[in-house]
Amino acid sequence: MTFRSHMEAALAEARAAAARGEVPVGAVLVSPRGEVVAQAGNRTRELSDPTAHAEILVIREACAALGSERLPGYDLYVTLEPCAMCATAISAARIARLYYGAADPKSGGVAHGARVFSHPQAHHVPEVYDGIAADEAEHLLKAFFKDRR
Repeated sequence: MTFRSHMEAALAEARAAAARGEVPVGAVLVSPRGEVVAQAGNRTRELSDPTAHAEILVIREACAALGSERLPGYDLYVTLEPCAMCATAISAARIARLYYGAADPKSGGVAHGARVFSHPQAHHVPEVYDGIAADEAEHLLKAFFKDRR
């Protein structure tokens, strides 16, 4: 199978989140066969739920559809470095590969902050690929917050 990035779909979810007034973060979960099984943008404000990050929403949707709490072999594309909460969920779900766009020095939990995957108590460590479409993801975030200040 040939590698295909799904970051453009994650960026589309981030743009839709921004249009709803949510922080523009999008995520796409892809099966081992390369099929998109779930995609979402942040919905924390809409759902009044601080855990309704894009990553959590796609993990919940896929696990419910599969009837399993584990997603081995699945790939997750997200526009922003996952926070510690999302990184922990990614580990618990046993996601195989994480692809993310912009780094998050303030709230990231992968390369910054808690560095969940490098912690000795991490249940599972996915392969991590960062910087994918980082410029566009970062631009979406900066424009969103500039408009709010």
